[in-house]
Amino acid sequence: MKTLKLRTKDKHAKQLNILAGAVNFVWNYVNELSFKHLKRTGKFFSAYDLATYTKGASEYLNLHSQTLQAISEVHAKSRKQFKKAKLNWRTNNPKAKRRSLGWIPFKKTAIKHLATRQSGKKSLKSTIQLSLAKGKKLTIDLWDSYNLALYSINTLELVQDNRGHWYACITVKDFPKVKGGDGKVGVDLGCKDAATSSQGDKLTIKQTQKWAKKLTIAQRANHKKRVKAIHAKIKNTRQDLIHKFTTSLIKDNALIVVGKLQSSSFTSSKLAKSVYDAGWFEMKRQLDY
Repeated sequence: MKTLKLRTKDKHAKQLNILAGAVNFVWNYVNELSFKHLKRTGKFFSAYDLATYTKGASEYLNLHSQTLQAISEVHAKSRKQFKKAKLNWRTNNPKAKRRSLGWIPFKKTAIKHLATRQSGKKSLKSTIQLSLAKGKKLTIDLWDSYNLALYSINTLELVQDNRGHWYACITVKDFPKVKGGDGKVGVDLGCKDAATSSQGDKLTIKQTQKWAKKLTIAQRANHKKRVKAIHAKIKNTRQDLIHKFTTSLIKDNALIVVGKLQSSSFTSSKLAKSVYDAGWFEMKRQLDY
């Protein structure tokens, strides 16, 4: 099972915020109900028990019946995991001290992949249809860097980041097969170049250094939104560069040997910033996958 994270178009944000509010309402309801039942009987409600109390609320909240079930299941699982009688309340009120980031779960029967199409020379866009209450549908467009047409979709969760952007986290069952070559390659890790292959290919990241000046200006101006945007840009660009480098290695080689270096060995030295920016762990993780 693999999870793909795809960015949704910003035009859907208003509608998704409304649905996230309905999800929070259900969460708070089952949270309070479960706590009262525990105080009265000394026993925890299971996800199955909670589903009985949310039955029929679908049309009033504009949520699919299995979305209600998914909320109850996640609540019961989280309560057991954290060993708590009562979990935190969820709210998407921007004035709240502890605002919850948006979250909307969907199960397989409520998801339909409509199309994946070319957008520009290299990028793809996919359209997903999600079932809400009886007869109601939500159609969302995604920036697709994986080509969803190659996968079998299992579940989907719409999640929000701290900048207000929405993403679709899609779990898939089938992986497209990568046909590797029969070559062999060694990869040397470093700071100037994050990685250098024995074939002469180099991975140069240095995103922290590139954005350092703009980041400093934004921090001194206390422009929090700009600071978050720059950090996100650095992270996303780094992952994209590593992804392209590792993909090219795997397509051409059957054996890949990576030099043994631990990031933790350099974090207390002057090279710490360069080491973090190089993303050695992420490169090894992607190659392993």
